[in-house]
Amino acid sequence: MISLSPEQEMLVSSLEDLAEREFTDKAFEWDGPPWENVELLAEQGFLGINIAEEYGGGGMTEFDAVLTIEAVGRVCPDTAEFLYNQQMVAPRAIEMFASEEAKERYLPPVLDGEDAIAIAISEPEAGSDVGSMRTHVEEDEDGTLVLNGEKIWVSHVEQSSAAVVWTKFPEGLGSVIVDFDAEGVDVEQHYANMAEQHQTHFRMENVAVPEENVLTRGKDGFKNQLQALNWERLGSATVANAWARCALDKALDYVQTREQFDQQIGDFQGVEWMLAEMTKELEASRALTHRAAVRAHNRGEAPDRLDSSLAKLYAGQMVEEVTSTSLQLHGANGYQQGHPLEYLYRLARGRRLAAGTDEIQKNQIAAAVKRNGLPDLA
Repeated sequence: MISLSPEQEMLVSSLEDLAEREFTDKAFEWDGPPWENVELLAEQGFLGINIAEEYGGGGMTEFDAVLTIEAVGRVCPDTAEFLYNQQMVAPRAIEMFASEEAKERYLPPVLDGEDAIAIAISEPEAGSDVGSMRTHVEEDEDGTLVLNGEKIWVSHVEQSSAAVVWTKFPEGLGSVIVDFDAEGVDVEQHYANMAEQHQTHFRMENVAVPEENVLTRGKDGFKNQLQALNWERLGSATVANAWARCALDKALDYVQTREQFDQQIGDFQGVEWMLAEMTKELEASRALTHRAAVRAHNRGEAPDRLDSSLAKLYAGQMVEEVTSTSLQLHGANGYQQGHPLEYLYRLARGRRLAAGTDEIQKNQIAAAVKRNGLPDLA
C-alpha cells in the first residue's frame, strides 16, 4: 500500500472522526442526497478538495480525494457516493475542460454544498456503444448551437442545476453543460433503481447551448471526454472500496458479538477464512486504486485507461463479493429490509454497471495490454 504523508494521515484521521461523530446516526436512513452531511463537509473544507482553490476547492490531489471518499464511506455510503459524484465526475470534467466563465459559474455553488452537477451519457438506444448516440448539436446560420436528444439513468437531476451532457457534434463526439431550467429541457420520468436511488429520463428539444458551455469538441473532443471518464472510473473504484470497508467493518463487529454453540461465531475457522478473504480482496483493490491515482498525479494527467479500468473492474467485483459475504455472516438479520447489509448489497451491484460495465472494462484492459504490454510494477 502507498505510504501516506503526515498531512494525508491527518486528513484521513480528521475525516474519520468527523464521520463517526456526525454521520453515524443517520447513515442508511437517507432518501436522496445527504445534504446535511454535504453542507458540513463544505463548511469544514472537505468538499472538492481536488478542485482548484480559486473555485472554492482545496487545491489538493486526486489521491487526497480518494482518501476522503474512503474515510467517509466506511460510515455513510451515501455521503461517499455524493463525494465521488461531485469531486470526480461532472465537476471534475468542468474544471478540466470548461471555459473560465463556466468554471466560475458552476463550480463554486457545488463546492459550497449548495448545488450539484449531474452527468448524462446513456440513451435509450446507446449505452456502452457511445458511437450510436443520437443526441446531437447543430449550428444555426447565425452560429447558435442547438442541442436535441434524450438521456436516461441520470442521477441527482432533482438536486442539480445542470448536467454535463455527452453529445455528437458534426465533427465527432463531445460534451456540453446544459441547465435543467433551460427552454426545451423536459423531464420525462423519474424512477428508482434497485438501490432505490432516484434516476431520471429527460429530453432536450432545440436547446440553445452558449459557446462558453461547450466542454469538448473537435478532433480531440472524444479523447478529452475519455480522460474525464477515466477519473470517473477511478472514483467508482474508490466508492466501491469505501462500501466494502463498511461491509467488512460491520462483519467484524457482528461476528465478535454474535454467539452460537457456546462461542463467538468469529472464532470458527470457517468464519475466520471468510474474514481473511474479504480483507485480502479489499486491500488488493485499494492498492490498485491508490496506485492509479498516484501515478496519474505523478504524470500530471488523468489516469490512463488501463489503470482506471483495472481498478474499476476489480473493485466492482470485489464490493459485490464482500457485501454478499458480510450479509451471509449476518444471516437472516442482514437479509431484512432496512438492515445496512441489505442496502449495501443492493447498492454494490451498481458498481459493475455505472461508468462502463465489467465487459467494457475488460475490452479496455485487453486492448491496452495488446498494444503496450503489461503495466510497469512501479
